[in-house]
Amino acid sequence: MFESKYSTVLTIILVVVIVAILGLLGFLGYDWYQKYFLENDALAFVENYTEGTESDKDKEDNTTNETGNATNPIDSIEKTNTVSGSSANKMPTYKGFNVVGTIEIPAIDLEYPILEKVSKSSLETSVAMLYGAGINQVGNTVIVGHNYRNGLFFSKNKRLNNGDKIYITDNSKNRLTYTIYNKFETTPEDADFYSRDTGGVPEVTLSTCNDDSSKRLIIFARAE
Repeated sequence: MFESKYSTVLTIILVVVIVAILGLLGFLGYDWYQKYFLENDALAFVENYTEGTESDKDKEDNTTNETGNATNPIDSIEKTNTVSGSSANKMPTYKGFNVVGTIEIPAIDLEYPILEKVSKSSLETSVAMLYGAGINQVGNTVIVGHNYRNGLFFSKNKRLNNGDKIYITDNSKNRLTYTIYNKFETTPEDADFYSRDTGGVPEVTLSTCNDDSSKRLIIFARAE
């Protein structure tokens, strides 16, 4: 009688362990599946979007074009907000969301479209513009993304350092190189640095959660 009860308990424990293992494998499999396809879809979009701008070698070397002008055409960019007015109807789209540009950070192998608006669903799809003058416009523009601690979106921003490069292309095919010059953590409520004097130069602020979601990891970068 005792052996029968003992055997039943062992069977129940074994079933629970098997179910737990299958559940864990299913979760890990789904996480890998989501990460793999999201990253590949984003990469394909960015490659197509940036076609006709500078080459990958230009991206690293920041060389000059045939006319001798720098590849970062800050002076030629119109001082307008490209996401306002009727221009929104002409925007490219990614998975049903309007796109205002793309962001590439070679130091952490990041390439994503920048979505026009922040929402729960848009931030589950890519990174998005939260605040500012507009992509590659004079002033500060805040771009936010989730930290899922799995490599997606801004999960690897903690690895970035001052001096690392960020490449941003807008819908007018203007492509600017930004250099990171500040990195810090702050409270989730702190937004005082959103509106700041950039000295007439485009800047971007990247914002995400730290790994335990208690603070915001903030990165400042300035166009060269």
